[in-house]
Amino acid sequence: MIQGKTTGLKASQIHALERIKRRKLPANELITGELARYLTELSRDIQRQLGLIIDRAGIIQFVIVGDDREIVIPDLSKYALGRSGLRGLRCIHTHLKQEPLSRDDLTDLELLRLDTMAVIGVDPEGLPGTFAYAHLLPTRHKAQIETVQLKNFYQLDLDFSAFIHALDRELERSAAETVDMSDGRERALLISVGVTGKQQLEDSMAELEELARTANLVVLDKIIQRPRSLNPRFLVGEGKLKEVIIRALQQRATLLVFDQDLTPNQVRSISAMTEMKVIDRSQLILDIFAGRAQSRDGKVQVELAQLKYILPRLSGKGTAMSRLMGGIGGRGPGETKLEIDRRRIRDKIRRLEKQLDGLGRGRLQRRQKRIRAGLPIVSIVGYTNAGKSTLLNALTQSEVLTEDLLFATLDTATRRLRFPLDREVIITDTVGFIRDLPPSLIGAFKATLEELEDADLLLHLVDVSNPRFDEQINSVEKILADLDLAVGHSLLVFNKTDQLPKDEVKQLCRRYSAIPVSALDRHSFGPLLTEMQQRFWPEESI
Repeated sequence: MIQGKTTGLKASQIHALERIKRRKLPANELITGELARYLTELSRDIQRQLGLIIDRAGIIQFVIVGDDREIVIPDLSKYALGRSGLRGLRCIHTHLKQEPLSRDDLTDLELLRLDTMAVIGVDPEGLPGTFAYAHLLPTRHKAQIETVQLKNFYQLDLDFSAFIHALDRELERSAAETVDMSDGRERALLISVGVTGKQQLEDSMAELEELARTANLVVLDKIIQRPRSLNPRFLVGEGKLKEVIIRALQQRATLLVFDQDLTPNQVRSISAMTEMKVIDRSQLILDIFAGRAQSRDGKVQVELAQLKYILPRLSGKGTAMSRLMGGIGGRGPGETKLEIDRRRIRDKIRRLEKQLDGLGRGRLQRRQKRIRAGLPIVSIVGYTNAGKSTLLNALTQSEVLTEDLLFATLDTATRRLRFPLDREVIITDTVGFIRDLPPSLIGAFKATLEELEDADLLLHLVDVSNPRFDEQINSVEKILADLDLAVGHSLLVFNKTDQLPKDEVKQLCRRYSAIPVSALDRHSFGPLLTEMQQRFWPEESI
């Protein structure tokens, strides 16, 4: 296949390019002298760089026509990476002024994981002049690329077949030493880019790492960058993004996870540069929700949120969306299918919204039944992983799922809490909040959080052992305000007090007017139960 700028070429020159495409190289030759000379003569005649993409069988897959300065390598995504991390393709192209390998050449070698990148200099007579080639090295080496520079093409003495098989083995052995390739989990690189303070970015990255752990990802590396301004196309600068992708490829990552929400255009631009899947914080949370929602309400809400997230991003190859969509849509003739898929998603969204309305009426009936029973209703709210489910279990001696993971609870759990003199309250556990929760996710779970509207008391549970617990308090209060829930009927409760010195806990409780508990120690519940009884039955005491 001939790629690139063929406009302005004569019919004879195009025919010559087609003859090149039909050639086949011996497996042990990087390139033959005859083909090199044919290439340089034609390159001099048309005054453009010419390139070849050749597979290991010696078959020329692409003939590329560039301009006088560069060639543009076509999409190679259909050629999968092997176990060594190489693609099984080499690129050889001409340089009209016999320039050495450029920085762009070496970047393409790393980004595309080519077997080799080679340049043939075109001398004034149109014959092969200087020659250089480069290849990747195993990652344990200090240098990632080795370059061989020859003053004359005919000095090339390389058994390419033996060389590439040896390199394959070395790269595969190196990968086995650093990455457990038998682990079926996805391997992720976490990226956080922002213009805020360093500490704030580090805190957000730590939370993203916890989200990744909850999603069962293997985190290979974390990258934090604070540019002067955000790049509207790539979020980071294009050069920095290439460095990140190369770093991810070296470590055999399969996924790039951005801490910041990406616009549809940013997802498309980044995905065009790499075959790795690209997701942002919102999509990671959606994946966690999809895997953990158990109730019918929760599953409908998650699917609705996913479809609303997907719809504006539904275009292009779909690589970035494959975690949720399986690669829907395509370019060119695929645009018709793309419009059909969009219409189907819109129809599905309308059906799910109607279904959610029906489920909402059922929830309303259950809530009204509880209200008619005349029992006070207490809802436990708080930041994710604050210990809400553990506290509910300890208070009511029940067995709601508890895990040391973010968003371990996605479905509302309701239990009865008994007090002396046959007094009872209904207590509910709710989905945890998180900082910068996207509006679409708040909307998706607003139906579930309707339970909070009927609560007589909100127990705002806080993990006081977290160094940034005050920021978590502000995040929860902001979300409650966004949901138009009154925070005046809330009670601040500091959990995990067993992890701090007693004097420090006392000072913090005084400063924040909070009640201390340890959800793992039922003997610490006295002050909390006393406060609840005084609020609901002031004429009595425990």
